Amino acid sequence: MISTSILLVIALAPLLGCLLAGFLGKFIGRAGSHSVTILGVAVSCALSMYVLYQLCTGAVPVYNQNIYTWFEIGKYTATVGFLIDKLSAMMMVVVTFVSLLVHIYTIGYMAEDDGYQRFFSYISLFTFSMLMLVMSNNFMQLFFGWEAVGLVSYLLIGFWFKRPTAIFANLKAFLVNRVGDFGFLLGIAAILYFLGTLDYSAAFANAPSLVGKTLQITQNHAWDAATVIGVLLFIGAMGKSAQVPLHVWLPDSMEGPTPISALIHAATMVTAGIFMVARMSPIFELSEGALSFIMVIGATGALFTGLIGIVQNDIKRVVAYSTLSQLGYMTVALGVSAYSGAVFHLMTHAFFKALLFLGAGSVIIAMHHEQDMRYMGGLRKYMPVTWITMWIGSLALCGVPFFAGFYSKDAIIEAVGESHRWGAGYAYACVLIGAFVTALYTFRQMYLTFHGKERFTVVAGHGHGHDAHAAHHDAHHGDAHHDDAHHDDHGHHEPGVLHHAPKESPWVVTLPLVLLAIPSIVIGAIGVKSMLFGGWFGEAIHVNEANDVLAEVGHEFHGWAAMALHGFLQWPFFLVLAAFVIQTYIYLFNPSVADKIKSALKPLWTVLDRKYWVDDVYFALFAKGGVKLGRALWKGGDAAVIDGALVNGSASLVQRIAGGVRALQSGYLYHYAFAMILGLILLLGGYWLVGQ
Repeated sequence: MISTSILLVIALAPLLGCLLAGFLGKFIGRAGSHSVTILGVAVSCALSMYVLYQLCTGAVPVYNQNIYTWFEIGKYTATVGFLIDKLSAMMMVVVTFVSLLVHIYTIGYMAEDDGYQRFFSYISLFTFSMLMLVMSNNFMQLFFGWEAVGLVSYLLIGFWFKRPTAIFANLKAFLVNRVGDFGFLLGIAAILYFLGTLDYSAAFANAPSLVGKTLQITQNHAWDAATVIGVLLFIGAMGKSAQVPLHVWLPDSMEGPTPISALIHAATMVTAGIFMVARMSPIFELSEGALSFIMVIGATGALFTGLIGIVQNDIKRVVAYSTLSQLGYMTVALGVSAYSGAVFHLMTHAFFKALLFLGAGSVIIAMHHEQDMRYMGGLRKYMPVTWITMWIGSLALCGVPFFAGFYSKDAIIEAVGESHRWGAGYAYACVLIGAFVTALYTFRQMYLTFHGKERFTVVAGHGHGHDAHAAHHDAHHGDAHHDDAHHDDHGHHEPGVLHHAPKESPWVVTLPLVLLAIPSIVIGAIGVKSMLFGGWFGEAIHVNEANDVLAEVGHEFHGWAAMALHGFLQWPFFLVLAAFVIQTYIYLFNPSVADKIKSALKPLWTVLDRKYWVDDVYFALFAKGGVKLGRALWKGGDAAVIDGALVNGSASLVQRIAGGVRALQSGYLYHYAFAMILGLILLLGGYWLVGQ
């Protein structure tokens, strides 16, 4: 039996570290702050691994208990409780392990930042929030964790709050996620309405009762209840997991410090939506329409957001668009009922994408916070550890056989190929072409950064070393600048000019890279048989037999080695190989071709550079449109009616009446005597007329 006290320690240890670093940071200092937070997350990680081990060995059954009653309203009860099965335990290990490495990495990356203690407090609070989300056994607690990670991401994206771009980015993330969360909340309300409970077990047990039930949303048309619930829940996932068209916040979130990119936007928060849909599989399996919707949305994101990554010059934004694309792959897997494939790719992706983000941060440190890859090149001789580990992460991302990403990504592509659901043909084309696109931007990034000639100049003198980190960010362009905004636009730092030669990052930065590189190689081979084809998740994931595309793929599975060898003969590998050959020729042997291709494909390049104008449309329609609507309502409603007619008009009327009455109050005695006599005459006259 899993002890309740162990689960409480797992969830609350990061929260304790957050409170100590946040409220006592000035007293315990920098070393004290990072020590208590790292200790809290380390304890949580170790115990999470212990819980997962206990579940894997079959030593303990699934844990599902309520710990605390939150509130009771009539027959409805909200509780705090934990559901610990292999799905949640795997997520707990991924969240805490990546968070622990990010904590360690942060010691080096944020070494001279003025907000050091605050930063550690935030990332520990994020870890607590994410654990509450994945460990919950009911929808209310899930929503609490859901909103908590959204709040902390807002705080972290805008961590350098003196920069307008950071404030714009965190507000954008907050508002876009509120759109998704509104749909998510409606979905939870619909579950409570139809199933009468917010508890997972009871809701999933009663889920078949949704069949045949309808909702009257629009006039003269009844909507299938399961489809409506599925779509509404997935709208929440679209915001949190950055799916088209609610994806626009994630690239801008690179305004936050690099450790945040790894923690929030690679391994944990953006995968919350994927985890949620997998957890709700008993409900989603009731609606073919909702699953087709999920599949098409995911396929669109997998291909079209990946294409944008090809034209990016900011090293972090390339990885950001890669994240959008890979989240699309996970979503496609959910849409074809390959929930295990989605969660398996979530796990492998967490390791190699966190590795790529932290590796990009290591490069940024070495380049004195230069992020434009056009001013890099030749860094492999300066940064051998970063170079090797980033190549490992890149090969895993591209799905090269024997690397972790291959097993999860190729399984998803094959599963989509086996599906006969509406839209599966379109989805298969997107994920297949997406493999080629992924390799294009990944190899371009590696060659521009680490290979070829050095495109930076080292000049003598004291400049923006890592010690000037915080001041440089707050005063100048920060940790992420737009591709078309170079440092010299700020008048402080000429692009490509360094005051010290690049050098390998300190061990607190490189150690997490090495520790992430190991699972980026081996975790796929270790987990592919059990997690994809062995029913490892058990009852945590429910798939109707007719929808089980992974079972069809599993018929051809003969072990991890055979799968990898067979992968060398499949289309995804040929596409990756083609991209490798193209980019190797362009960036190692004939760099001038890149500019020629850009000129020849100028219209297409412009479309991708402008990100399909989605941000412009949103800005014009919602941001500017909202301001114009507000001003119109203010002038026509508030100023004219409320202030003008009601408030100021009433005051003016009272003032006029008072002015007239005031004129009668002269203060002379004979005026009052005359008024009394006149009144008496009128009174007697009236009485006489009535008497007649």
